[in-house]
Amino acid sequence: MLPKSGHVHLNADSQPAPIENDEARIVRETGVDARVAAIVEPVLNSAGYKLVRVRLSGMNGLTLQIMAERADGTMTVEDCETVSRMLSPLLDVEDPIDRAYHLEVSSPGIDRPLVRLSDFAKWRGHLAKIETSTMVEGRKRFRGKVVDLSGDAVTIEGDKATFGESLVATIPLDAIADARLILTDDLIRDALKADKAARLARGLETEDEDED
Repeated sequence: MLPKSGHVHLNADSQPAPIENDEARIVRETGVDARVAAIVEPVLNSAGYKLVRVRLSGMNGLTLQIMAERADGTMTVEDCETVSRMLSPLLDVEDPIDRAYHLEVSSPGIDRPLVRLSDFAKWRGHLAKIETSTMVEGRKRFRGKVVDLSGDAVTIEGDKATFGESLVATIPLDAIADARLILTDDLIRDALKADKAARLARGLETEDEDED
């Protein structure tokens, strides 16, 4: 959930509509994470949510983090609780993990992972970190501003400290292993603006207009 001042009230009709033919993710999981993603993604879509990422980590013993969002990019605390209640019994039945774990459902946050082509398009002009599974232009790690997109590649513009003599790098989408936004003042401003617009479009009422 994006940090906001003031209070938010949900209308009774705030239940998201099912998502059909969800856009395929560019960045996908492997191993146990992939098994969990295959189980939960169709259920999330049927309830009106998009899967962002699944990650099993050693935090607090063993934690299964499922990151999700509505089609409009919002994800409230109430949404996280709803998704957790929906997925917990499903995962108990399917039992994809052979050890005890803690389930954590979260929003993508402001410095979010970029997992779909539409994510790169929406946040064009902002800084991102990208790691690739294969060498691209002699390296596997990139940092720069998302400046262009095509059907099969993303172009980022960095600086000499990051790229040496090459200021621009074009990265094939199928080579991207991980990508996420870098937190900046501009990103915080634009993310909060987009979040507020999406909430108002859903009929949510915010009470922060009187605050600076």
